[in-house]
Amino acid sequence: MASPILPGLGLGSGLNTTEIVKALVDSDKAAKQGQITRATTTTSNSISGVGTLKSLLAAFNTAMKDLGNTRTPQFAGFAATSSVPGVLTATASNTAVNGTYAIKVTNLATASKVTSAAFAGGTTSAIPSGTLTIAQKGVNYNLTVPDGSTLQSVRDAINADSSMKAAGLSANIVTDSFGSRLVLGSTTTGAGSDISVSGIAGLEIDGTNVVGANGAALTATSAGAIGALAQDAVFSVDGMKLTSASNTVSTAISGLTLNLVGVPGDGTSTVTVAPNNDGLKASIQKFVDAYNAVANSVTALTKPSLDDDGNPTIPAKLTGDSLPRSLLATIREPLSQTGAGDKLTVLAQLGITTDQKTGALNFDTAKFNTAMNDKKLSGEVQTMFTGTNGLLERMGKAIEPFTQTGGILDQRTSALTKTQTRLKSDQAALDRRVETLTASLTKKYNDMDTLVGKLKATASNITSMFEALTAQQRNS
Repeated sequence: MASPILPGLGLGSGLNTTEIVKALVDSDKAAKQGQITRATTTTSNSISGVGTLKSLLAAFNTAMKDLGNTRTPQFAGFAATSSVPGVLTATASNTAVNGTYAIKVTNLATASKVTSAAFAGGTTSAIPSGTLTIAQKGVNYNLTVPDGSTLQSVRDAINADSSMKAAGLSANIVTDSFGSRLVLGSTTTGAGSDISVSGIAGLEIDGTNVVGANGAALTATSAGAIGALAQDAVFSVDGMKLTSASNTVSTAISGLTLNLVGVPGDGTSTVTVAPNNDGLKASIQKFVDAYNAVANSVTALTKPSLDDDGNPTIPAKLTGDSLPRSLLATIREPLSQTGAGDKLTVLAQLGITTDQKTGALNFDTAKFNTAMNDKKLSGEVQTMFTGTNGLLERMGKAIEPFTQTGGILDQRTSALTKTQTRLKSDQAALDRRVETLTASLTKKYNDMDTLVGKLKATASNITSMFEALTAQQRNS
């Protein structure tokens, strides 16, 4: 008779104890494992989704700061162009008016640069102790020079002095055939800004004394202004002669700031002022694009994938999470608030509206052109976007609770990370329980299999005994 015990089965019972134990353990494990797996997937997706939100808001915040940069205004109502940028450049404010101006630059405003007499010992030349006084435009800057000072240490002390640094004064050492000289310069331009130095023997400089003028060579004792005294800029606007202590001139033409650059050729350039329609359109489009990048991406994070019948299949990373909806509501609020302009108060006047289905912004350039050309609103666009409590400022304040260190997104990430850690601990605990249960059930079934094997052996022995007795009775 063929043995009923199959390979891999219990030798005693003939049962596949390995599969029985696995089925029992899997049944015990299934509910808890499913819970952990689902929670782990949801948590991982949420962490990834929140990370995406952080990246989106960081990019949006950068775009808002770039658009609101006061050094390079992006929403200027008027644009000023110079026919020869090598002579000057110009920036128009919202108070500018259309027009052209012929500007001739005769010379630029210059700053004072002075030198001391030469020290034959070079940069390590000893300097007497005392108080060094550097004077400019009636203001004295005093520096204590201690014993053991050298030309180099005096230079370093001047550059480290906060008051001189704030005044734009700096020092360096220039070495020529006669030795090393202390050279001082200034960022202050204009006539009367010449530097003078007194108080320390060898470092005295009369800033009104010009040395090295017209290419003349310096001598060992030459000390004073190098080449020329500081001077004002001299220029003319439409033939009217003007001067300025600075090369940045904001008082010559109302609404215009002129930046005098150089005197190439005859030093003449024509400045044209006109409405900045193209620039404004480009800046508004940048704002709309930056906003839509956030709005569309946030929507994508909450919208599940759909099959051909429109039924949800794969959930998005933040499906069912209230955080994205809260963020969208927050960044939408500033859009509906009234601006501080006179004629321009709402975005719709510029052709900017909200798509009710997607939440993204639409920019109607035809309406924008009408606002610029017919309604003459170009001068108020900057106020709407970058003025006091303007749209960019309000938008920045709105998203700050989400983007700041320790803010809403950081708190959510922290909470999700803790949940992820707890789930890992739960998984480890479940794995230990499965291991223990597997070992326990395996032992029990092995013991059962051994017992069944013994019982079968006993039954076989008894059967053999009776069979022997029966055979003896037959043969007797």
